[in-house]
Amino acid sequence: MALLVVVDDQGSNRRIYSKLASLVDEDASVKTFSSPFEMLDWAKTHTPDLVITDFKMPGMDGADLTRRLRALPDVAEVPIIVLTAYEDRSFRLNALEAGATDFMQTPVSHDEFISRARNLLRLRQQQQKIRQEARRLERRLWESETSRQKALRHGHEQLAQVIDTVPALISATNLDGQCVFVNAMFAVYAKRDPADCVGLKPSDLLSGSDLERNKAAEEAARTRGQVSPGFEERLLDPDGFPRSFLTTKSPLFNESGSLIGILTTSLDITEQKQAQERLRHLAQHDALTGLPNRTFLSNRLQEILASHDSSETGQLGALHLLDLDRFKSINDTLGHSFGDQLLQAVSGLLRPLCGVGVTLVRLGGDEFALLQEDITERWEAEQLASRIISALAKPIKVGQRYVNTTASLGIAFVGRDGSDVNEILKNADLSMYQAKSKGRNRYHVFSEDLRARMDEFAWLEAGIREALKRNEFVLHYQPQLNLQSGQIIGVEALIRWQHPERGLLMPGAFLPVAEESGLMPDISDWVLRAACRQLAEWRRRGIGELRLAVNISPSQFNRSKTWESLRSIRDEIGDDLAKLEIELTESAFVDQIEDAAGNLRLLKEAGVSIALDDFGTGFSSLGLAKELPIDALKIDRSFVCNLPHSKADAAITRAIIRLGHGLDLRVVAEGVENEEQLAFLRQEDCDEIQGYYFSKPLAAEECLQRILQQNSGGTSV
Repeated sequence: MALLVVVDDQGSNRRIYSKLASLVDEDASVKTFSSPFEMLDWAKTHTPDLVITDFKMPGMDGADLTRRLRALPDVAEVPIIVLTAYEDRSFRLNALEAGATDFMQTPVSHDEFISRARNLLRLRQQQQKIRQEARRLERRLWESETSRQKALRHGHEQLAQVIDTVPALISATNLDGQCVFVNAMFAVYAKRDPADCVGLKPSDLLSGSDLERNKAAEEAARTRGQVSPGFEERLLDPDGFPRSFLTTKSPLFNESGSLIGILTTSLDITEQKQAQERLRHLAQHDALTGLPNRTFLSNRLQEILASHDSSETGQLGALHLLDLDRFKSINDTLGHSFGDQLLQAVSGLLRPLCGVGVTLVRLGGDEFALLQEDITERWEAEQLASRIISALAKPIKVGQRYVNTTASLGIAFVGRDGSDVNEILKNADLSMYQAKSKGRNRYHVFSEDLRARMDEFAWLEAGIREALKRNEFVLHYQPQLNLQSGQIIGVEALIRWQHPERGLLMPGAFLPVAEESGLMPDISDWVLRAACRQLAEWRRRGIGELRLAVNISPSQFNRSKTWESLRSIRDEIGDDLAKLEIELTESAFVDQIEDAAGNLRLLKEAGVSIALDDFGTGFSSLGLAKELPIDALKIDRSFVCNLPHSKADAAITRAIIRLGHGLDLRVVAEGVENEEQLAFLRQEDCDEIQGYYFSKPLAAEECLQRILQQNSGGTSV
């Protein structure tokens, strides 16, 4: 059973590397240490098969730990992997000079980690097999003094046979560095017979040998009297192609214990290196476009931030986050295969825009990123963003078809707009969505003000969800008056939020957030239920002829949920809906007037009346008034506020009243706030009004008392 050791002072890292180490070999056992000192004490009485250590640890770094482990005879040749987040080559060199077998930069690819650890473990096992066989043969040499020479010859023959079957270049040299033995594979690479290699130096026989590292490893084996740490070198095969080898040096002793030479073993690790490189490439590149992926971007951002002195200020580059506008619609309409081709075409279009210092990345889906390094001025980032927006605004050829698509782009500056990778990505993402909210086909540069607004948005969104659960919303009711009788004939239900910290919030403070977050259907359903319960309560208290108007969001209505909600409410309260009026804006009917008309007929069959709210502010109001089964038009307050002084507003208001009466519809004016407005509307024969001139929105009980006061003979308009 293989024994793997993990040394890291961070508990989360120990858990991750321990889990990965357990996957290296199904029979492996893993032991972890939080302190390099504890591991060093343990290693004095135990021999691991593989050591995985962090570089930066308090009291003793990974290089120092490696150096001390190499001084222990039983651990001297154990493979050691050093992990670090630092990109600086000096750290790698320090670890390798200390005796590290391999060096990996974090965050590591899990597949690469397992592959490299597994390869080192196999090499360790092969080396142990060779040494065990050698020791077994040595023991046999001493079994009988009388047969010593015969056994020695036999052992040499067996050892030579074993060594010739090992997939490694093996040579034994004397103290002058001349070969006294080479195995079959070594001879093949030397392009000579084994006997012809004797007396020559390995460096004269093998092409590409790293003379300096071989010399250093041989010196280490001589002075320490133990196996040197392995090092990688590139040797040319018999056909002249370079291959990768892991080379170690072991001292050879005679019977009296005197050093007589060096045994060199070079294991061919070319396939393992190629597999590792493929894994590394796959882990950091997108399969569809061949571009670097999110992992690559995160690693590069981490490198930039790590190389930046935390005491310095300023920006180290710009991160552009790009999202194709309406890509989902193209994907759904033309198919995912076409969508993939479009993404490939977009990547091909963006590549020429990436000059020196700009890396193009595909993050996934229809999201791309451009990392623009070594810029100091904002205009440099904006100039690149403008080129990207302009390029993608033109039709893109995909196969035999041209596609119109645009892009929204957010910019965050590395170093200025975030001190870690996630924060920079988040801020670029916020900027990109801000560009989308401003109309798409544009870019937006991150600012602290945007972060504050987005934080407020997130805070409100979470609060709305909790408010729905905790029943924190309340309804206020604004009376509607009949202008002929001066009596209250209806009320409009208006939502308020009784916030536990901020007090009573008006709808303008939270409904835009609810709309953008997709929460309006839930709020509309709550309003509808609360209003219907209140209507039933008022009926029980003797006010049976009061009409109650409720605004329904277009998203709620278009999902055909209104009728389902009303049917559920009717069953719940056990009352009819004859005095309920649903108010809808024309955006609820855009592009689907036939479906909308069908939904409205269902509501009218249940006794519900329909009012077209904000009439006159859209582009299709006249057509809707003609085609839809509605009962009332509501004149928007934007036309009422300047009456009677604005000739344009007066003409529009007059026309709406005439149109409504011509179609046998009630006409209600919103936002009436003074006597002049009231007089104009009465003169033009408007049917009903509502506004602060008569009453602000009132709490339910206050509204009831107002109605009861009027019914008992109170004043009227």
